[in-house]
Amino acid sequence: MIAIVQFDAVNLPHFHTLLEDNRLPTFKRLQARGQWCPLETDAVPWEGATYYSLYSGKGMTDHGLYFPFMWSAPDQRVRPQTDFPAPDFIWDRIGLAERRSLVIDPYDTCRFPHSLKGKAVSGWQFKHKVTMPRWSVPRNLQIELQRKYGRPPLVEEVYGYPSGPDLLSMRQHLLDAPRRCADAAVFLLEREPFDLVWITLSSAHLAGHWFLNPERLPQHDFNDAVAGDLNTALSDVYIAVDQAIGRILEALPSDAVLMVLSPSGMGQNSSRSHLLPGMLEAVLSETPSGESVEKSRGGNSLWRIRAAIPRGLRAWVARALPDRLTLELTARLDMRGMDWSKTPAFMVPSGDCGYIRLNLRDRERHGIVGPTQIPALLDRITSGLMSFRDPDGEPTVKHVESATENLHLNSHTHPFPDLIVHWNEHLPSHLAGVQSIDFGTVPSPGWGSGRTGEHCDGAWVLIVPGSYTRQAFSQTPHIVDIAASVCEFLGVDTQGLSGHSLLKTTSGKTSSEEESA
Repeated sequence: MIAIVQFDAVNLPHFHTLLEDNRLPTFKRLQARGQWCPLETDAVPWEGATYYSLYSGKGMTDHGLYFPFMWSAPDQRVRPQTDFPAPDFIWDRIGLAERRSLVIDPYDTCRFPHSLKGKAVSGWQFKHKVTMPRWSVPRNLQIELQRKYGRPPLVEEVYGYPSGPDLLSMRQHLLDAPRRCADAAVFLLEREPFDLVWITLSSAHLAGHWFLNPERLPQHDFNDAVAGDLNTALSDVYIAVDQAIGRILEALPSDAVLMVLSPSGMGQNSSRSHLLPGMLEAVLSETPSGESVEKSRGGNSLWRIRAAIPRGLRAWVARALPDRLTLELTARLDMRGMDWSKTPAFMVPSGDCGYIRLNLRDRERHGIVGPTQIPALLDRITSGLMSFRDPDGEPTVKHVESATENLHLNSHTHPFPDLIVHWNEHLPSHLAGVQSIDFGTVPSPGWGSGRTGEHCDGAWVLIVPGSYTRQAFSQTPHIVDIAASVCEFLGVDTQGLSGHSLLKTTSGKTSSEEESA
């Protein structure tokens, strides 16, 4: 058996502090037995590609999925990611070879397995409408677990000004989630054998988004008890994850090969993506220098709606609507009110970085920008965005990157954004706007996402190999190597995968070479 356990989206400084304080005893024991190495990841600047790359073993340019909501050029609108084709995941690939898997809560994929053999469940630790919908294989597994351990709660992420009661509710659900995961894993591992176990402990991920820096939450709204619970939330969740891993390890066979990994890091949220539509409009408009852009013609309608409608009401609507309708409504609101005949470039949905796409003729359904206009337009947008400053005078934008260069593409006929906006890493006040000497003031449409943490570099894997050792590499391994390692270990065809196995036998051969010998 090979077991993959995700201690998901870890903030390494916080993690190492807990390790040094002996508050993560399970991981500390594993660290003494295993080999730790960093991993290259898609998380920066393509956070939404991370899990599709990890679970499929294919790079982002092969699967083309980069965010939960993506631009559809033929439709001239944003669509949920589930409307786009997805690659086969590793459990489907090994299922075709009659290898059995136990999969619990794969994150941010939302795809029902089509050839998995064994057991799988999504939305078990908690349900999340965007990243962890409810399904199971077989279909009655979710009901069986629910009868034994109770229904999973709904964890809501409602962007905007954070609410103390909502944060406390989220904290409690995230603290309970690792125990629920371990309960299901131990129960199923005791009943039948599996070739692959892949378990994602996702509460560390969401805890990093919301509790990495409690000082960025509206502390003046909280009493001492609430503030105390929120201040320790991230540590408490990491400790709960460590305890769950300990229980899961006890249920694994003693000769199982184990990989504990974090496919991306978690760092401070310095994103100003809620300001980008207004900044872009200012750069592209004829607004005289020094005037404020008080209203947008479109493009940031979703951020304006988030600011205008109370958080509690938006949460109630999201709970009341079916999952698919919630995703579709979010997608359709994103570009509401756009006049495509006058829009040469626009922001598409993004998280850490900002994404800008040109409205190209013959690529977009209503494109207006000709091929010869592309270089000048990209330069104009880049230089314009770089002119903005935060209230303290610091540059708002760190740099603007061409997606064709980042992805090594040969043309602009691709489904990805054309420009990637990297924000200055210092932390602005939540309601601060930005100002340019050339394009005037762009006020903030609201609090932003409210998250205190966002994805960054810092992916890693800890390999506890048993009779296998880690391969020696001339360069840092990539997260796509995890799927290749599973296939090599189980003797399953790796054709079409982007990565290479991280494992070899003690004889120096990979597992497939050992079987051939």
